[in-house]
Amino acid sequence: MTTDFEQELAEMDERRFKALTGLSKQEFAQLLPAFAASHAEIRHENYEKNRAKRQRRPGAGQKGRLDTMRKKLYFVLYYLKNYPTFDTLGDRFSLDRSKACTNAHKLLPVLCRALAQLGVLPPRQFNSVEEMEAVLAHIEDLFIDATERPHHRPQDDEEQQEKYSGKKKQHTVKNTVISDARRVILFLGYTVSGHQHDYGLFKGEFPPELDWFKAFQVWVDLGYLGIKGDYIARAIHIPHKKPRKSKTNPDPQLTPEQKEENRHVSSIRVVVEHAIGGLKRFNILVVKFRNRIADFDDDVALVAAGLWNWKLSLQNTT
Repeated sequence: MTTDFEQELAEMDERRFKALTGLSKQEFAQLLPAFAASHAEIRHENYEKNRAKRQRRPGAGQKGRLDTMRKKLYFVLYYLKNYPTFDTLGDRFSLDRSKACTNAHKLLPVLCRALAQLGVLPPRQFNSVEEMEAVLAHIEDLFIDATERPHHRPQDDEEQQEKYSGKKKQHTVKNTVISDARRVILFLGYTVSGHQHDYGLFKGEFPPELDWFKAFQVWVDLGYLGIKGDYIARAIHIPHKKPRKSKTNPDPQLTPEQKEENRHVSSIRVVVEHAIGGLKRFNILVVKFRNRIADFDDDVALVAAGLWNWKLSLQNTT
């Protein structure tokens, strides 16, 4: 980082800024006030919590390298977008690797709160059908899929087995994603180990005993085979599965009509793939996840979803 960081940001072209942060300069500028307000709130809460043990007021003492809100927001976005090691991150921002680590874990909750206050974080669970219908009012079509991402190999044998994905042939974690036709992420399931099947995970989040989707049309892929028998909805759109090979049917094929229906379903359902692509604009959800702090893999997924929804919300208002 140059000594005149503000000048560096001002001179940075739009393409480079997007490549380094995942946001345009305008999106960054509009997010900054909410980030600053959240930072002030958390700082005040921590001060009140530890007031009896403190000897100095907030803001006293030596100033760090990240001494402005712009630097702090740029730092945490840079980390999410590029996912460097803490040695590399520290070198970029003239910090020791331990300080780079501390700042990344300290500033992510600030960004998460800012996105929550802007109303762009997706729900993580619904406690009732009525709550879900109220939150998703005026939405007719739900596009459902799961996203899987690589994770470091745990040292514990049981955890290794939990996180090993036979599908991906590596250790992974995954989340259920529900989007609308505009690619907005309406629901992000909690991060779970990669060995779980997409549909089994989905049934745990939306128990079939309740009529979760009676007010919606649902679009899924063949990973959710069986959904028509387990759930009631206005309509459930799922591709046709190719028949199994057998002695009586040695060359199983879908009919031309079934292939055309599959193409139709896929062409409409692709919006959830685009929503997942929006999540994975941030490299921290693409490369093998290295951090070992509990639930941090879930926190970054939620923040990435919020940033994607934030981008879409600004596009829809312009």
